[in-house]
Amino acid sequence: MQVATNVEKAGAFRAMHQPGNPIVLINVWDVASARAVAAQAGTQAIATASWSICAANGFADGGELPPEVALAAAKRIVEATELPVTVDFEKGYADSAAGVRENVLCLIETGAIGLNMEDSIGADDGALWSVSEAAARVAAVRAAAEESGVPLVINARTDTLAGRGTVEDAIERGRAYLDAGADCVFVLGANLANTADIVRGIPGPVSVIGGATTPTIAEFAEMGVARISFGPGPMGVAYAALARLVNDLAAGKPQSPDLAYRP
Repeated sequence: MQVATNVEKAGAFRAMHQPGNPIVLINVWDVASARAVAAQAGTQAIATASWSICAANGFADGGELPPEVALAAAKRIVEATELPVTVDFEKGYADSAAGVRENVLCLIETGAIGLNMEDSIGADDGALWSVSEAAARVAAVRAAAEESGVPLVINARTDTLAGRGTVEDAIERGRAYLDAGADCVFVLGANLANTADIVRGIPGPVSVIGGATTPTIAEFAEMGVARISFGPGPMGVAYAALARLVNDLAAGKPQSPDLAYRP
């Protein structure tokens, strides 16, 4: 691993998080998708999506993916591009903060320069680690980064709005995670009605997920968001196109020019 190069990539990626001018990340799940996204002129960095990687490997999202599979997928994607790669590391694949730290050290060895860390224990809309426990897990990620010498960009995700939590709960958690060493707070469930309040309440970059029914990139930017990713959505786009191809060919429609595309 070339530490100096990864240090530079981490610094460059951190600088892309600008409130009101967000970095837009199209999430990938394997080498082919990473190469396809990286080849586009507007791509500044690569982000993985745990849901998509789980689906591609036959697992359900939410901690069922074996950590060795997650790490192997991260390594292959990192090696497929020269761009900074941030990894959706789910819940750290460990129950304890110490276990999170050990797994993050392994992730850093893959060449990843950033990660997502969730505060839900199981399902996104289920129980969460307490604020102090979740913050300790974020602190463990930062400790691993400091030990390695690679200043990981930590996108600490709170799932409180996906359950029964309030905007105030999300803000409280976001502040705690920033204090624990996070660089950015990812609020799952941010929408047109609550994003501006979330951004005002969290004293650091705010990350959101975009999708078919969310605010547009421009709307999120106007509300001060610093990072937008699309989670499993890009995989959905790819496989929806595949399904359309199957149906179009079965119906005798002309063959798509996309059949000539190679990532």
